[in-house]
Order: sequence, then C-alpha cells, then structure tokens
Amino acid sequence: MDSQETSFSLLMLPWLAHGHISPFLELAKQLAKRNFHVYLCSTPINLSSIEERIVELENQSLSIEIVELHLPSSPELPPHYHTTNGLPIHLQPTLRKAFEMASPSLSNILKTLNPHLFINDVVYQWPSAVASSHNIPVIQFQSSSAAMVSYFSHLLRTPDVEYPFPAVYLRDFELAKMLHILEASTSNGQGSDSEREDCSHFVLIKSSNEIEGKYIDYISSMIKRKVMPVGPIIKDPVRKDENLEVIEWLEKKHHCSSVFVSFGSECFLSKEEMEEIANGLELSNVNFIWVVRFPLGDETMVEDALPKGFLERVGDTGIVIKGWAPQEKILRHSSIGGFVSHCGWNSVLESMEFGVPIIAMPMQFDQPLNARLMVELGVGMEVWRDDSGKLHREEIAKVIREVIVDKRGEAMRRKAKELGEKIRLKGDEEMNGAVEAISQLCQKTKRRSNGHTIISPRLV
Repeated sequence: MDSQETSFSLLMLPWLAHGHISPFLELAKQLAKRNFHVYLCSTPINLSSIEERIVELENQSLSIEIVELHLPSSPELPPHYHTTNGLPIHLQPTLRKAFEMASPSLSNILKTLNPHLFINDVVYQWPSAVASSHNIPVIQFQSSSAAMVSYFSHLLRTPDVEYPFPAVYLRDFELAKMLHILEASTSNGQGSDSEREDCSHFVLIKSSNEIEGKYIDYISSMIKRKVMPVGPIIKDPVRKDENLEVIEWLEKKHHCSSVFVSFGSECFLSKEEMEEIANGLELSNVNFIWVVRFPLGDETMVEDALPKGFLERVGDTGIVIKGWAPQEKILRHSSIGGFVSHCGWNSVLESMEFGVPIIAMPMQFDQPLNARLMVELGVGMEVWRDDSGKLHREEIAKVIREVIVDKRGEAMRRKAKELGEKIRLKGDEEMNGAVEAISQLCQKTKRRSNGHTIISPRLV
C-alpha cells in the first residue's frame, strides 16, 4: 500500500464566548500555517459569528474546518442562546449546564475525527476528560493574561499568603464583585467541573515572556506543568474597512492627538457611566472616537443615552459610533495617541502590538488586573474610581490629557512602541517553541503514522 501524506490533526474547543472563540481562531490560523490540520468546534450560533473570517481563511488555503457542537435542546435555552453574547444573566447557569451536558456530542465528534491532539479551553475540565477517555492527548489554551491566572490561582491555593507581585491587585469592591461571580459559578455546577483532575500535558497562553515572564513562571510553579506563551496572536484587520468614514476623519487629525474609546463586545456601560465618560471626554478637549454598544435587543438611540446637547457641543472633536468599528485599523493609525479601554485581554494586547498607551477604565472580571499590569509596564494609566466603584468626569479628563497632551504621555508612547516591537520579534520564536512541543506530543501517539507519511510542522 502506497504511503500517503497527511498532517497532524488537532481539535480545538473554546468556551462559548466571543472573547474565547476569537483567540482560538487566531491560534488555529497560526497552527494551520505550520502544517497542522485544525478542527474548530463550537455551537452553530457562535460559528456563524466568525463565518466571514472562516471564508477568508479558505481563500488563504489554510487547513481549518469548523465542527458544530450541538447542545441538548431545551425550551429555556433555544439555539440562539447557545452563546454568552446577548445571553440574559439569569440564563448563564443554564448555558453552563447545557454545555456540560454536551459531553456525548463531543465524544461522538472525537470518535469520528480521531484527532492526534485535543486543545481545550482552561475554563472547563470535562472536555479534557472526554478526550482522555478516547486516549487522545490533551493540552490547554489560556486566552486570559498570566497576571490574572496567577493572581486567582494563588488566591485559591494559598489565600492566607500574600501574592508575590504587589503591582497587580484588586481593590475591595473589585474583589467582592469577583468573589460573588466565582461563588455563583460554583453554586451552579461549575465547581464540580473545576474539581476534576486536570489531565493536560501542558498549557499554552496568549501572552509573551516580554511582558509577563514572571507571571508565566509563577503559574507553572503552582500547577506543576509547563506554561508556554504563544505571543499576542492578534487578528488581521478586516479588508472591508479600507475606506470607512472614521479613517477619513482620523486623516485630518494631528499625530497622536486622538483617543479611541471602546469597552469591548460584552461590557455595557450604565447610564451614569455613559454620562461621566461623555462629560470627561468633553472636559478633556481631546479628539475622540467612541464606540457605544448596547445589550442585544436594546434599541436605545445613541443620542438618548448621551447627555443632552453633547454631540452638538463636541462637534468635529469627536465621533460616536453605535455597535462596531474597525478597532485594529484605528489603533494602527498615527493620529491615535491613546486607547480608553475596559482592559479586556484581547484589547490590551492589540494596544501593545500597535504601540498605543492604555487609558484604563476596567469594569469587571480580569480587567482591573490587566489594567494594573499595563501601569506596571509603564504603558498605561488608570482612571481611578472612588471606593464605591464610581467614575468621575474630572478624573477621566485629567488622565486623558496626561496621556495625550502632557510629556508623560510621550514617554508612555515611546515605551509602548518599544514593547510592541519586542513582542513582535519574540512572537514567532514563542509560537515555534509551542509548535515543536505540540508536534512532539502528536508524534508520541503514533496512532495515525501506520502507512502514512506525516508532514513535519513548519517553523516560521
């Protein structure tokens, strides 16, 4: 029988949130470029949200296939709710439970595809157990910052011992909010999953030793497994953005004179926060592009959410966009001098990739820790909330002006650009190290090598 060429196949399963699916897709692209055949698995509603990006990958001849994971049908959780995007808060425990009940569906997928390796999201352990039951080796991918992971790993393992990196911390109101979320997760079934034994061989993390080396090492020492950074793996700008009005507006502004304001796809501002940010932007007298989002189904008009007369008063100083803007393209533009951000990890990495300082307004989850990491690195300033967690317009205006107008901002931009360059130079090296480790793990299984010539992964 003639030998036939094939490549190692990998099945990837992210948690059902866009903030997880997007990094998994970018990792899939990097692995496909290096001769791996990648299956990306999620619910149909989540896969439809990245359909356009998948078509682009097919045009690039990258070996990536999407695989649908079907959750059990339920009147309480129809298919359009098989995602965290737009999911009502009271249905979040139901989604977590439904995801875990999809274990038989995942088992069938693994049996059918029989991949050489399973790459699981660190959020849940049960998929790793399912893959191991099929004798498929498992690694995990962490799409959050190493600072966040190390902080909470330390808190859960040694709550009475002081965390060794004091620059990264949570304030009392932030910790109370986070513990409430963790308790809710545990009481709704997630705790039983976290108690399962972790059967992964090693962990990949969306970060770089250039910015989080000590945090990555600390995680590794706690979990007693290797943690390997793969770089920031930032997605490429969407081509359809070439001639947007917002880019034309930026072209008319001076170098580093403007801020981009965006709080991600799953963080929504209260009316009070909207008012304080709007008034802070107006007080700063700095050019701005502000992306405003509302929860799914909320038909609020932008004009109604903003202070009366705001748009007329700011005039050409600012643009307010509802829903979506080409974030990567805006951050790359020379007129942008700062990024007012909630500090989701994807946004933080994009700001560093493009050498743009962060003006941090963290809201929840890992965001306060990411914000303080940026301050520690010298590439960000935080807008301080009061002890009840409220924002104030004067503080917002002050920090924006410090970053855009004052000399301190110039130093931060230099530092951000230097760091961005270091991350880019290190990125391929770190990814290639991860590829080599994945390849060696696939080689050990030797389950598909009989009668086939395995194509060696290509290092870039």
